Amino acid sequence: MMENIEELSPLRITPTVRALSSALRGKREDVHGSSRVNGDRVFPEPEKLWFKESSAKNLRNRDFLSPTTMLNTLYADGQVPPAVMSRVLSLRGSGVLPVAGGEVMGEGLRVRVDRAVTFRAVLAGGAAEYLKALSQRQGCVVLNCPALHPKPNTPSPDTMSLGQLRTVLLADHMGALLRRQGYAVSFCPTLPEDSDIISFLRALGIDWPTAPGNWTNEEREEKIQDSLEKSQYREREMERGRRASGGGGRKAEEGENEGALRINLKQVFQEEGLPGYDPSLGTCTVNRDGVSQLAQLDLSTADSMVTALHVTSCQDEFRQQQIAMLWRASGAKHTQRHLVCGPVKTPGSHLTAAQYLQLRRGQMKEASEMKYGDQVEGQTWEDIIKVMTSATVRFELLSTVHTSPVTLDVKREGGVSTKGPRGGVFVMYNCARLHTLFDSYERGVEKGLYPEIPEDSQLDFSALKEEGEWLLLFNYLIPFSELLEQSGQALDSEGGGARVNIKTEQICKFLVSLSKDFSSYYNRVHVLGEPLPHLFNQMFCRLYLLRALRELYHSALDTLNLPPIRQL
Repeated sequence: MMENIEELSPLRITPTVRALSSALRGKREDVHGSSRVNGDRVFPEPEKLWFKESSAKNLRNRDFLSPTTMLNTLYADGQVPPAVMSRVLSLRGSGVLPVAGGEVMGEGLRVRVDRAVTFRAVLAGGAAEYLKALSQRQGCVVLNCPALHPKPNTPSPDTMSLGQLRTVLLADHMGALLRRQGYAVSFCPTLPEDSDIISFLRALGIDWPTAPGNWTNEEREEKIQDSLEKSQYREREMERGRRASGGGGRKAEEGENEGALRINLKQVFQEEGLPGYDPSLGTCTVNRDGVSQLAQLDLSTADSMVTALHVTSCQDEFRQQQIAMLWRASGAKHTQRHLVCGPVKTPGSHLTAAQYLQLRRGQMKEASEMKYGDQVEGQTWEDIIKVMTSATVRFELLSTVHTSPVTLDVKREGGVSTKGPRGGVFVMYNCARLHTLFDSYERGVEKGLYPEIPEDSQLDFSALKEEGEWLLLFNYLIPFSELLEQSGQALDSEGGGARVNIKTEQICKFLVSLSKDFSSYYNRVHVLGEPLPHLFNQMFCRLYLLRALRELYHSALDTLNLPPIRQL
Protein backbone atom coordinates (compact mmCIF):
# COMPACT_ATOMS: atom_id res chain seq x y z
CA MET A 1 0.00 0.00 0.00
CA MET A 2 2.81 2.38 0.93
CA GLU A 3 4.54 1.85 -2.39
CA ASN A 4 1.38 2.75 -4.31
CA ILE A 5 0.94 5.93 -2.28
CA GLU A 6 4.52 7.03 -2.77
CA GLU A 7 4.52 6.39 -6.51
CA LEU A 8 1.84 9.04 -7.04
CA SER A 9 4.43 11.83 -7.00
CA PRO A 10 8.23 12.06 -6.80
CA LEU A 11 9.69 11.89 -3.32
CA ARG A 12 11.09 15.20 -2.09
CA ILE A 13 13.00 16.49 0.90
CA THR A 14 11.03 19.71 1.55
CA PRO A 15 7.54 18.10 1.65
CA THR A 16 8.96 15.42 3.96
CA VAL A 17 10.41 17.98 6.39
CA ARG A 18 7.13 19.92 6.25
CA ALA A 19 5.09 16.76 6.99
CA LEU A 20 7.42 15.76 9.83
CA SER A 21 7.08 19.24 11.33
CA SER A 22 3.31 19.08 11.02
CA ALA A 23 3.23 15.68 12.73
CA LEU A 24 5.42 16.92 15.57
CA ARG A 25 3.49 20.15 16.15
CA GLY A 26 0.02 18.71 15.71
CA LYS A 27 -2.66 21.38 16.21
CA ARG A 28 0.03 24.02 16.75
CA GLU A 29 0.81 24.00 13.02
CA ASP A 30 -0.30 27.61 12.59
CA VAL A 31 1.83 28.94 15.46
CA HIS A 32 4.77 31.10 14.36
CA GLY A 33 8.18 31.13 15.97
CA SER A 34 7.52 34.40 17.77
CA SER A 35 4.16 33.31 19.22
CA ARG A 36 3.79 32.25 22.84
CA VAL A 37 1.31 29.60 23.89
CA ASN A 38 0.81 27.64 27.10
CA GLY A 39 2.35 30.34 29.24
CA ASP A 40 5.95 31.12 28.35
CA ARG A 41 6.62 28.28 25.91
CA VAL A 42 7.84 29.48 22.49
CA PHE A 43 7.23 27.21 19.55
CA PRO A 44 9.86 27.21 16.77
CA GLU A 45 9.08 27.74 13.11
CA PRO A 46 8.28 24.50 11.24
CA GLU A 47 11.37 24.54 9.01
CA LYS A 48 13.62 24.66 12.08
CA LEU A 49 12.13 21.60 13.76
CA TRP A 50 13.89 19.02 11.59
CA PHE A 51 16.95 18.80 9.48
CA LYS A 52 18.04 16.30 6.88
CA GLU A 53 21.20 14.35 7.62
CA SER A 54 23.88 14.16 4.94
CA SER A 55 27.08 12.75 6.47
CA ALA A 56 27.81 9.06 6.01
CA LYS A 57 28.36 8.70 9.75
CA ASN A 58 24.94 10.05 10.76
CA LEU A 59 23.11 8.30 7.93
CA ARG A 60 24.06 4.98 9.48
CA ASN A 61 21.37 5.44 12.13
CA ARG A 62 19.08 8.29 11.02
CA ASP A 63 17.92 10.24 7.97
CA PHE A 64 16.12 13.12 9.70
CA LEU A 65 16.62 14.54 13.18
CA SER A 66 14.59 16.84 15.41
CA PRO A 67 17.25 17.94 17.94
CA THR A 68 16.66 17.78 21.67
CA THR A 69 16.73 21.60 21.85
CA MET A 70 13.71 21.69 19.51
CA LEU A 71 11.84 18.99 21.43
CA ASN A 72 12.36 20.91 24.68
CA THR A 73 10.60 23.94 23.19
CA LEU A 74 7.58 21.82 22.26
CA TYR A 75 7.22 19.39 25.15
CA ALA A 76 7.97 19.39 28.85
CA ASP A 77 11.38 17.79 29.41
CA GLY A 78 11.51 17.00 25.69
CA GLN A 79 9.24 13.99 26.15
CA VAL A 80 7.41 13.26 22.88
CA PRO A 81 3.83 12.05 23.62
CA PRO A 82 2.96 8.59 22.25
CA ALA A 83 0.22 10.02 20.02
CA VAL A 84 2.73 12.42 18.41
CA MET A 85 5.25 9.62 17.99
CA SER A 86 2.57 7.56 16.28
CA ARG A 87 1.84 10.42 13.86
CA VAL A 88 5.51 10.73 12.98
CA LEU A 89 5.97 7.00 12.40
CA SER A 90 2.82 6.67 10.26
CA LEU A 91 3.68 9.65 8.06
CA ARG A 92 2.04 9.70 4.61
CA GLY A 93 1.53 12.29 1.93
CA SER A 94 2.30 13.42 -1.58
CA GLY A 95 6.06 13.54 -2.11
CA VAL A 96 6.75 12.39 1.46
CA LEU A 97 9.50 9.83 1.97
CA PRO A 98 8.20 6.62 3.61
CA VAL A 99 9.17 6.26 7.27
CA ALA A 100 10.55 2.92 8.49
CA GLY A 101 11.05 3.78 12.15
CA GLY A 102 12.25 6.25 14.72
CA GLU A 103 13.04 6.80 18.37
CA VAL A 104 14.05 9.49 20.84
CA MET A 105 17.75 9.32 21.70
CA GLY A 106 20.17 11.68 23.40
CA GLU A 107 20.57 13.82 20.30
CA GLY A 108 16.82 14.09 19.69
CA LEU A 109 14.05 12.37 17.77
CA ARG A 110 15.61 10.53 14.89
CA VAL A 111 13.71 9.09 11.94
CA ARG A 112 14.79 6.46 9.42
CA VAL A 113 13.39 6.25 5.90
CA ASP A 114 12.26 2.97 4.37
CA ARG A 115 15.19 2.69 2.01
CA ALA A 116 14.14 -0.29 -0.11
CA VAL A 117 10.77 1.34 -0.89
CA THR A 118 12.52 4.64 -1.63
CA PHE A 119 15.09 3.05 -3.96
CA ARG A 120 12.29 1.45 -5.95
CA ALA A 121 10.17 4.62 -6.03
CA VAL A 122 13.07 6.71 -7.33
CA LEU A 123 14.83 4.28 -9.66
CA ALA A 124 11.87 2.56 -11.27
CA GLY A 125 11.19 4.24 -14.60
CA GLY A 126 14.61 5.84 -14.94
CA ALA A 127 14.45 8.66 -12.35
CA ALA A 128 13.54 11.24 -15.03
CA GLU A 129 11.20 13.11 -12.65
CA TYR A 130 14.13 13.73 -10.32
CA LEU A 131 16.15 15.53 -13.00
CA LYS A 132 13.57 18.23 -13.76
CA ALA A 133 12.89 21.51 -11.98
CA LEU A 134 10.01 21.22 -9.51
CA SER A 135 7.84 23.62 -11.50
CA GLN A 136 7.83 25.16 -14.94
CA ARG A 137 7.75 28.93 -14.67
CA GLN A 138 6.53 31.43 -17.23
CA GLY A 139 8.17 34.61 -18.34
CA CYS A 140 11.01 36.01 -20.43
CA VAL A 141 14.49 36.80 -19.14
CA VAL A 142 17.14 38.76 -21.02
CA LEU A 143 20.66 38.17 -19.71
CA ASN A 144 22.64 41.30 -20.44
CA CYS A 145 26.42 41.08 -20.30
CA PRO A 146 27.97 44.58 -20.24
CA ALA A 147 31.45 43.09 -20.75
CA LEU A 148 30.47 42.15 -24.32
CA HIS A 149 29.06 45.51 -25.41
CA PRO A 150 31.13 47.64 -27.85
CA LYS A 151 33.04 50.52 -26.20
CA PRO A 152 32.93 51.58 -29.05
CA ASN A 153 34.62 48.57 -30.68
CA THR A 154 33.55 44.95 -30.22
CA PRO A 155 35.51 43.52 -27.26
CA SER A 156 38.38 41.15 -27.91
CA PRO A 157 39.58 38.15 -25.87
CA ASP A 158 42.98 39.89 -25.84
CA THR A 159 41.53 42.83 -23.94
CA MET A 160 38.89 41.04 -21.85
CA SER A 161 39.75 40.75 -18.16
CA LEU A 162 39.23 37.60 -16.11
CA GLY A 163 36.59 39.45 -14.09
CA GLN A 164 34.68 40.14 -17.30
CA LEU A 165 35.09 36.51 -18.39
CA ARG A 166 33.55 35.46 -15.08
CA THR A 167 30.44 37.52 -15.84
CA VAL A 168 30.08 35.95 -19.30
CA LEU A 169 30.35 32.41 -17.90
CA LEU A 170 27.88 33.27 -15.16
CA ALA A 171 25.39 34.65 -17.70
CA ASP A 172 25.74 31.46 -19.76
CA HIS A 173 25.17 29.27 -16.68
CA MET A 174 22.17 31.34 -15.55
CA GLY A 175 20.65 31.07 -19.02
CA ALA A 176 20.82 27.27 -18.94
CA LEU A 177 19.40 27.12 -15.39
CA LEU A 178 16.50 29.45 -16.17
CA ARG A 179 15.61 27.60 -19.37
CA ARG A 180 15.38 24.39 -17.37
CA GLN A 181 12.76 26.10 -15.23
CA GLY A 182 10.62 27.09 -18.19
CA TYR A 183 11.74 30.66 -18.81
CA ALA A 184 12.24 31.94 -22.35
CA VAL A 185 15.84 33.18 -22.24
CA SER A 186 17.76 35.45 -24.60
CA PHE A 187 21.17 37.08 -24.41
CA CYS A 188 22.37 40.62 -25.02
CA PRO A 189 24.30 41.99 -26.89
CA THR A 190 24.22 40.46 -30.36
CA LEU A 191 27.84 40.11 -31.58
CA PRO A 192 29.38 40.08 -35.10
CA GLU A 193 29.47 36.46 -36.25
CA ASP A 194 33.01 36.72 -37.65
CA SER A 195 34.51 38.37 -34.55
CA ASP A 196 37.38 36.98 -32.46
CA ILE A 197 35.22 37.13 -29.34
CA ILE A 198 32.65 34.75 -30.85
CA SER A 199 35.41 32.23 -31.73
CA PHE A 200 36.71 32.56 -28.18
CA LEU A 201 33.26 32.00 -26.63
CA ARG A 202 32.66 28.96 -28.85
CA ALA A 203 35.96 27.47 -27.65
CA LEU A 204 34.41 27.61 -24.17
CA GLY A 205 31.17 26.01 -25.38
CA ILE A 206 29.21 29.28 -25.19
CA ASP A 207 26.55 29.77 -27.88
CA TRP A 208 26.08 33.56 -28.02
CA PRO A 209 23.70 35.31 -30.48
CA THR A 210 25.35 36.72 -33.60
CA ALA A 211 24.53 38.94 -36.58
CA PRO A 212 26.31 39.49 -39.92
CA GLY A 213 29.43 41.61 -39.62
CA ASN A 214 27.86 44.50 -41.58
CA TRP A 215 24.72 44.61 -39.41
CA THR A 216 23.94 47.85 -37.60
CA ASN A 217 21.39 48.89 -35.00
CA GLU A 218 21.33 52.56 -36.00
CA GLU A 219 17.56 52.83 -36.28
CA ARG A 220 17.05 51.73 -32.67
CA GLU A 221 19.92 53.95 -31.52
CA GLU A 222 18.17 56.96 -33.08
CA LYS A 223 14.91 55.92 -31.42
CA ILE A 224 16.61 55.67 -27.99
CA GLN A 225 18.35 59.02 -28.46
CA ASP A 226 15.04 60.64 -29.35
CA SER A 227 13.30 59.09 -26.34
CA LEU A 228 15.98 60.41 -23.99
CA GLU A 229 15.82 63.88 -25.50
CA LYS A 230 12.08 63.91 -24.82
CA SER A 231 12.37 62.27 -21.40
CA GLN A 232 10.76 63.97 -18.40
CA TYR A 233 14.03 63.30 -16.57
CA ARG A 234 16.17 65.30 -18.99
CA GLU A 235 18.14 68.02 -17.24
CA ARG A 236 17.10 71.41 -18.59
CA GLU A 237 19.50 74.26 -19.31
CA MET A 238 18.39 76.20 -16.25
CA GLU A 239 19.26 73.27 -13.96
CA ARG A 240 22.80 73.10 -15.23
CA GLY A 241 25.42 74.57 -13.02
CA ARG A 242 23.32 74.11 -9.92
CA ARG A 243 23.64 70.35 -10.03
CA ALA A 244 26.79 68.42 -9.34
CA SER A 245 27.90 66.42 -12.30
CA GLY A 246 27.57 62.97 -10.76
CA GLY A 247 27.15 59.87 -12.79
CA GLY A 248 30.55 58.37 -13.15
CA GLY A 249 30.78 58.76 -16.93
CA ARG A 250 33.65 60.69 -18.43
CA LYS A 251 33.45 64.30 -17.34
CA ALA A 252 33.34 66.64 -20.26
CA GLU A 253 36.35 68.89 -20.84
CA GLU A 254 35.85 72.58 -20.10
CA GLY A 255 33.79 74.02 -22.90
CA GLU A 256 33.28 70.61 -24.54
CA ASN A 257 29.79 69.27 -25.21
CA GLU A 258 28.13 72.24 -23.55
CA GLY A 259 24.85 71.21 -25.13
CA ALA A 260 25.26 67.54 -24.20
CA LEU A 261 22.17 65.59 -23.23
CA ARG A 262 22.07 64.91 -19.48
CA ILE A 263 19.59 62.78 -17.55
CA ASN A 264 18.82 63.09 -13.84
CA LEU A 265 19.17 59.43 -12.80
CA LYS A 266 18.51 60.03 -9.12
CA GLN A 267 15.15 61.50 -10.00
CA VAL A 268 14.37 58.39 -12.07
CA PHE A 269 14.74 55.86 -9.27
CA GLN A 270 13.25 58.15 -6.63
CA GLU A 271 10.10 59.03 -8.57
CA GLU A 272 9.58 55.52 -9.92
CA GLY A 273 10.14 53.88 -6.53
CA LEU A 274 13.10 51.69 -7.50
CA PRO A 275 15.03 50.69 -4.35
CA GLY A 276 18.65 49.64 -4.15
CA TYR A 277 20.21 52.13 -6.58
CA ASP A 278 23.28 54.12 -5.59
CA PRO A 279 22.14 57.53 -4.24
CA SER A 280 25.25 59.13 -5.77
CA LEU A 281 24.13 58.37 -9.35
CA GLY A 282 23.16 62.02 -9.80
CA THR A 283 23.01 63.18 -13.39
CA CYS A 284 24.62 61.42 -16.32
CA THR A 285 25.77 62.61 -19.72
CA VAL A 286 24.36 60.43 -22.49
CA ASN A 287 27.15 59.12 -24.71
CA ARG A 288 27.29 56.92 -27.78
CA ASP A 289 28.38 53.76 -25.93
CA GLY A 290 25.43 54.06 -23.56
CA VAL A 291 22.96 54.60 -26.39
CA SER A 292 24.43 51.58 -28.21
CA GLN A 293 23.85 49.35 -25.16
CA LEU A 294 20.31 50.66 -24.71
CA ALA A 295 19.54 49.97 -28.37
CA GLN A 296 20.81 46.39 -27.96
CA LEU A 297 18.61 45.97 -24.89
CA ASP A 298 15.67 47.41 -26.82
CA LEU A 299 16.30 44.87 -29.59
CA SER A 300 16.42 41.97 -27.08
CA THR A 301 13.15 43.02 -25.43
CA ALA A 302 11.17 44.05 -28.50
CA ASP A 303 8.45 41.41 -28.33
CA SER A 304 7.29 41.35 -24.71
CA MET A 305 7.73 42.50 -21.14
CA VAL A 306 10.80 40.83 -19.66
CA THR A 307 13.06 40.68 -16.67
CA ALA A 308 16.47 42.04 -17.65
CA LEU A 309 19.26 40.53 -15.57
CA HIS A 310 22.43 42.60 -15.89
CA VAL A 311 25.40 40.32 -15.09
CA THR A 312 28.25 42.67 -14.29
CA SER A 313 31.52 42.91 -12.41
CA CYS A 314 31.73 44.89 -9.18
CA GLN A 315 34.03 47.37 -10.98
CA ASP A 316 31.32 48.04 -13.59
CA GLU A 317 28.31 47.97 -11.26
CA PHE A 318 28.00 51.75 -10.94
CA ARG A 319 28.13 52.24 -14.70
CA GLN A 320 25.53 49.50 -15.20
CA GLN A 321 23.20 51.18 -12.70
CA GLN A 322 23.53 54.31 -14.83
CA ILE A 323 22.62 52.35 -17.95
CA ALA A 324 19.63 50.76 -16.18
CA MET A 325 18.27 54.16 -15.13
CA LEU A 326 18.92 55.65 -18.57
CA TRP A 327 16.89 52.80 -20.04
CA ARG A 328 14.10 53.53 -17.58
CA ALA A 329 14.28 57.23 -18.46
CA SER A 330 13.88 56.32 -22.14
CA GLY A 331 10.50 54.77 -21.32
CA ALA A 332 11.41 51.08 -20.79
CA LYS A 333 9.27 49.56 -18.02
CA HIS A 334 10.94 46.15 -17.82
CA THR A 335 11.95 44.75 -14.44
CA GLN A 336 15.72 45.12 -14.04
CA ARG A 337 17.94 43.22 -11.62
CA HIS A 338 21.72 43.24 -11.21
CA LEU A 339 23.80 40.10 -10.60
CA VAL A 340 27.17 41.43 -9.46
CA CYS A 341 30.41 39.42 -9.55
CA GLY A 342 33.41 39.88 -7.31
CA PRO A 343 36.90 40.36 -8.80
CA VAL A 344 39.21 37.65 -10.12
CA LYS A 345 42.72 37.83 -8.63
CA THR A 346 45.88 36.30 -10.09
CA PRO A 347 48.67 36.96 -7.56
CA GLY A 348 52.01 37.58 -9.20
CA SER A 349 50.77 37.92 -12.77
CA HIS A 350 48.25 39.61 -15.02
CA LEU A 351 46.48 37.57 -17.67
CA THR A 352 43.84 38.46 -20.22
CA ALA A 353 40.98 36.04 -20.87
CA ALA A 354 42.72 34.79 -24.04
CA GLN A 355 46.00 34.14 -22.19
CA TYR A 356 44.20 32.35 -19.38
CA LEU A 357 42.34 30.01 -21.74
CA GLN A 358 45.54 29.32 -23.68
CA LEU A 359 47.38 28.53 -20.44
CA ARG A 360 44.73 26.13 -19.16
CA ARG A 361 44.43 24.39 -22.53
CA GLY A 362 48.20 23.86 -22.69
CA GLN A 363 48.24 22.48 -19.15
CA MET A 364 45.31 20.18 -19.92
CA LYS A 365 47.04 18.82 -23.03
CA GLU A 366 50.29 18.30 -21.13
CA ALA A 367 48.53 16.50 -18.25
CA SER A 368 46.67 14.25 -20.70
CA GLU A 369 49.87 13.35 -22.55
CA MET A 370 51.59 12.48 -19.27
CA LYS A 371 48.73 10.16 -18.31
CA TYR A 372 47.73 8.64 -21.67
CA GLY A 373 50.91 8.96 -23.73
CA ASP A 374 50.93 8.71 -27.50
CA GLN A 375 47.20 8.05 -27.81
CA VAL A 376 46.56 11.78 -27.19
CA GLU A 377 46.22 12.80 -30.82
CA GLY A 378 43.55 13.27 -33.48
CA GLN A 379 40.18 15.01 -33.47
CA THR A 380 38.69 12.90 -30.66
CA TRP A 381 41.39 14.02 -28.25
CA GLU A 382 41.18 17.60 -29.51
CA ASP A 383 37.49 17.56 -28.59
CA ILE A 384 38.19 15.97 -25.19
CA ILE A 385 40.85 18.55 -24.33
CA LYS A 386 38.53 21.36 -25.42
CA VAL A 387 35.72 20.15 -23.14
CA MET A 388 38.08 19.44 -20.23
CA THR A 389 39.62 22.90 -20.57
CA SER A 390 36.17 24.48 -20.60
CA ALA A 391 35.25 22.44 -17.51
CA THR A 392 38.40 23.57 -15.72
CA VAL A 393 37.75 27.24 -16.49
CA ARG A 394 34.06 27.08 -15.57
CA PHE A 395 34.62 25.34 -12.25
CA GLU A 396 37.45 27.71 -11.34
CA LEU A 397 35.32 30.80 -11.99
CA LEU A 398 31.85 29.56 -10.98
CA SER A 399 32.47 27.49 -7.82
CA THR A 400 32.69 30.58 -5.60
CA VAL A 401 29.76 32.70 -4.34
CA HIS A 402 29.31 35.23 -7.14
CA THR A 403 29.78 38.27 -4.91
CA SER A 404 33.08 36.96 -3.52
CA PRO A 405 36.52 37.30 -5.13
CA VAL A 406 38.10 34.35 -6.94
CA THR A 407 41.84 33.79 -6.61
CA LEU A 408 43.47 31.75 -9.39
CA ASP A 409 46.82 30.00 -9.47
CA VAL A 410 48.09 30.83 -12.95
CA LYS A 411 51.71 29.80 -12.57
CA ARG A 412 52.71 28.23 -15.83
CA GLU A 413 54.48 25.35 -14.12
CA GLY A 414 51.44 24.55 -11.94
CA GLY A 415 49.65 22.25 -14.35
CA VAL A 416 46.12 20.89 -14.21
CA SER A 417 45.81 17.61 -12.34
CA THR A 418 43.75 14.79 -13.84
CA LYS A 419 43.56 13.24 -10.38
CA GLY A 420 42.18 14.37 -7.05
CA PRO A 421 39.02 16.31 -6.21
CA ARG A 422 40.03 19.54 -7.94
CA GLY A 423 36.93 20.73 -9.71
CA GLY A 424 36.07 20.36 -13.37
CA VAL A 425 38.58 17.70 -14.38
CA PHE A 426 37.65 15.51 -11.42
CA VAL A 427 33.94 15.82 -12.20
CA MET A 428 34.37 15.01 -15.90
CA TYR A 429 36.63 12.05 -15.09
CA ASN A 430 34.04 10.50 -12.79
CA CYS A 431 31.26 11.03 -15.32
CA ALA A 432 33.45 9.20 -17.86
CA ARG A 433 33.92 6.32 -15.39
CA LEU A 434 30.17 5.72 -15.44
CA HIS A 435 30.18 5.51 -19.23
CA THR A 436 33.12 3.10 -19.08
CA LEU A 437 31.23 0.94 -16.57
CA PHE A 438 28.20 0.60 -18.84
CA ASP A 439 30.39 -0.05 -21.87
CA SER A 440 32.00 -2.90 -19.90
CA TYR A 441 28.59 -4.26 -18.96
CA GLU A 442 27.40 -4.17 -22.60
CA ARG A 443 30.51 -6.03 -23.68
CA GLY A 444 29.77 -8.61 -20.99
CA VAL A 445 26.24 -9.01 -22.36
CA GLU A 446 27.61 -9.50 -25.89
CA LYS A 447 29.97 -12.19 -24.60
CA GLY A 448 27.14 -13.96 -22.80
CA LEU A 449 28.51 -13.25 -19.31
CA TYR A 450 25.52 -11.21 -18.14
CA PRO A 451 21.84 -11.16 -19.10
CA GLU A 452 20.12 -7.95 -20.18
CA ILE A 453 19.00 -5.66 -17.36
CA PRO A 454 15.51 -6.86 -16.35
CA GLU A 455 12.41 -4.76 -15.65
CA ASP A 456 12.51 -3.06 -12.25
CA SER A 457 9.47 -5.09 -11.13
CA GLN A 458 11.66 -8.20 -11.17
CA LEU A 459 14.25 -6.75 -8.78
CA ASP A 460 14.51 -6.65 -5.00
CA PHE A 461 15.95 -3.22 -4.17
CA SER A 462 16.56 -4.20 -0.54
CA ALA A 463 19.85 -5.58 -1.93
CA LEU A 464 21.17 -2.01 -1.94
CA LYS A 465 22.60 -2.04 1.56
CA GLU A 466 26.03 -0.41 1.06
CA GLU A 467 26.07 2.97 2.82
CA GLY A 468 27.43 4.73 -0.27
CA GLU A 469 24.36 3.69 -2.26
CA TRP A 470 21.91 5.40 0.06
CA LEU A 471 24.17 8.43 0.33
CA LEU A 472 24.17 8.87 -3.48
CA LEU A 473 20.37 8.59 -3.68
CA PHE A 474 19.49 10.64 -0.59
CA ASN A 475 22.04 13.44 -0.98
CA TYR A 476 22.07 13.83 -4.76
CA LEU A 477 19.34 12.18 -6.81
CA ILE A 478 16.40 13.11 -4.60
CA PRO A 479 17.38 16.76 -3.79
CA PHE A 480 18.50 17.75 -7.32
CA SER A 481 15.12 19.10 -8.48
CA GLU A 482 14.95 21.41 -5.49
CA LEU A 483 18.47 22.63 -6.23
CA LEU A 484 17.46 23.51 -9.81
CA GLU A 485 14.53 25.54 -8.49
CA GLN A 486 16.51 28.03 -6.43
CA SER A 487 17.70 30.42 -9.15
CA GLY A 488 14.15 30.98 -10.40
CA GLN A 489 12.86 31.54 -6.87
CA ALA A 490 15.50 34.21 -6.24
CA LEU A 491 14.69 35.96 -9.52
CA ASP A 492 10.97 35.94 -8.72
CA SER A 493 11.39 37.32 -5.21
CA GLU A 494 9.98 40.78 -4.74
CA GLY A 495 11.82 43.53 -2.93
CA GLY A 496 15.46 43.51 -1.99
CA GLY A 497 16.42 46.27 -4.38
CA ALA A 498 18.37 46.33 -7.60
CA ARG A 499 20.79 43.55 -6.70
CA VAL A 500 19.79 39.92 -6.79
CA ASN A 501 21.83 37.27 -5.02
CA ILE A 502 21.54 33.79 -6.49
CA LYS A 503 23.42 30.72 -5.29
CA THR A 504 25.12 30.35 -8.65
CA GLU A 505 27.95 28.30 -7.14
CA GLN A 506 25.72 25.44 -6.03
CA ILE A 507 25.70 23.32 -9.20
CA CYS A 508 29.51 23.26 -9.32
CA LYS A 509 29.74 22.42 -5.61
CA PHE A 510 27.02 19.79 -6.01
CA LEU A 511 28.94 18.09 -8.84
CA VAL A 512 32.27 18.13 -6.98
CA SER A 513 30.64 16.68 -3.85
CA LEU A 514 28.78 14.07 -5.91
CA SER A 515 32.02 13.09 -7.61
CA LYS A 516 33.85 12.66 -4.29
CA ASP A 517 31.12 10.38 -2.92
CA PHE A 518 30.72 8.46 -6.18
CA SER A 519 34.48 7.99 -6.50
CA SER A 520 34.69 6.68 -2.94
CA TYR A 521 31.84 4.24 -3.61
CA TYR A 522 33.16 3.11 -7.00
CA ASN A 523 36.65 2.48 -5.62
CA ARG A 524 35.18 0.42 -2.79
CA VAL A 525 32.47 -1.61 -4.53
CA HIS A 526 32.96 -4.01 -7.42
CA VAL A 527 29.76 -3.30 -9.39
CA LEU A 528 30.18 -5.87 -12.17
CA GLY A 529 30.64 -8.98 -10.10
CA GLU A 530 31.22 -12.59 -11.04
CA PRO A 531 28.68 -13.80 -13.63
CA LEU A 532 26.83 -15.95 -11.08
CA PRO A 533 22.99 -15.95 -11.10
CA HIS A 534 22.65 -15.46 -7.33
CA LEU A 535 24.65 -12.20 -7.59
CA PHE A 536 22.71 -10.73 -10.50
CA ASN A 537 19.91 -9.08 -8.47
CA GLN A 538 22.32 -6.92 -6.50
CA MET A 539 24.35 -6.12 -9.62
CA PHE A 540 21.25 -5.04 -11.53
CA CYS A 541 20.00 -2.90 -8.63
CA ARG A 542 23.37 -1.16 -8.59
CA LEU A 543 23.23 -0.65 -12.35
CA TYR A 544 19.79 0.95 -11.97
CA LEU A 545 21.24 3.33 -9.37
CA LEU A 546 24.33 4.16 -11.42
CA ARG A 547 22.33 4.60 -14.61
CA ALA A 548 20.24 7.22 -12.80
CA LEU A 549 23.47 8.76 -11.49
CA ARG A 550 24.86 8.97 -15.03
CA GLU A 551 21.72 10.84 -16.12
CA LEU A 552 22.09 13.10 -13.09
CA TYR A 553 25.63 13.98 -14.19
CA HIS A 554 24.38 14.76 -17.70
CA SER A 555 21.55 16.90 -16.35
CA ALA A 556 23.77 18.92 -14.01
CA LEU A 557 26.56 19.34 -16.58
CA ASP A 558 23.97 20.54 -19.08
CA THR A 559 23.33 23.61 -16.88
CA LEU A 560 27.03 24.43 -17.38
CA ASN A 561 26.80 23.72 -21.12
CA LEU A 562 29.36 20.95 -20.71
CA PRO A 563 28.83 17.79 -22.80
CA PRO A 564 29.76 14.58 -20.95
CA ILE A 565 33.05 12.89 -21.74
CA ARG A 566 32.27 9.28 -22.60
CA GLN A 567 35.79 7.91 -22.48
CA LEU A 568 39.05 8.76 -20.79
